[in-house]
Amino acid sequence: MFVLIGYAVALGCIFGAYIIHGGNISVIIHALPTELMAILGGALGAFVVNNQPKVLKATIAALPTLLKGSKYSKARYMELLALMYDILQKARKEGLMSIEKDVDAPHESAVFKKYPTVGTDHHVVEFITDYLRMMVSGNLNAHEIESLMDNEIDTHHHEAHAVVSAIARLAGALPAFGIVAAVLGVVNTMGSVGQPPAILGGMIGSALVGTFLGILMAYGVVEPLGGLLEQKNDESHKELQCIKTTLLASMQGYAPQVAVEFGRKVLYSTERPTFSELEGHVKGKK
Repeated sequence: MFVLIGYAVALGCIFGAYIIHGGNISVIIHALPTELMAILGGALGAFVVNNQPKVLKATIAALPTLLKGSKYSKARYMELLALMYDILQKARKEGLMSIEKDVDAPHESAVFKKYPTVGTDHHVVEFITDYLRMMVSGNLNAHEIESLMDNEIDTHHHEAHAVVSAIARLAGALPAFGIVAAVLGVVNTMGSVGQPPAILGGMIGSALVGTFLGILMAYGVVEPLGGLLEQKNDESHKELQCIKTTLLASMQGYAPQVAVEFGRKVLYSTERPTFSELEGHVKGKK
């Protein structure tokens, strides 16, 4: 919703100012189809050449999520920490082997089913169960698991950042393709130098529309999407860091209540529940 509102404000103010100053909007509308064909066609073709298929697929998958609000809310984090508390409390009371079935079949686990928001998130469940499985096996110490977690989170960051970089490169290329479209328009105009000044003026105006559209799409449309996607990626990394911190605290001997407090502390202040809120939520889920 906010993305659409932002676009409406930006485009409305830009074109509104043009019209208020006496600009003829029909000139832009008349040139729009061919200029967009040259700019977007060229940019998309170069985008395909510039990125591997996996990055192209990831970009297509990421674009719809940009129109939605953030899923990383205080309620989600309270549910995540309550899930971690239940698992760690069960392991502490009944032994690590008691959570083996929960780890091997999380979709059939009563613990995970109790928290549907995070319990059905494939990436979260996989991250939790992978390291719980290592804890159950007892073959790795806390430092070794921390190193593995850091490597996995770093890999996740690089994969997500590849899409952000691809969008940033696309934004950087659009003004250049706008210039290409403008140059083609000037070439076309130079081939019609015998026409009356009014016609030549219209042709030059249409050519300049290409430069305008290239810059507008770069800095008013595409680049803001890259910035928004980067912020969303940072939120997903923060969730993994919360899980990592909680599990490591448990491995180092802290009680579940203290371990989830460690995890709570790494969250962003805007979504971080207070100690009392988390404690009340955990008790309410028992």
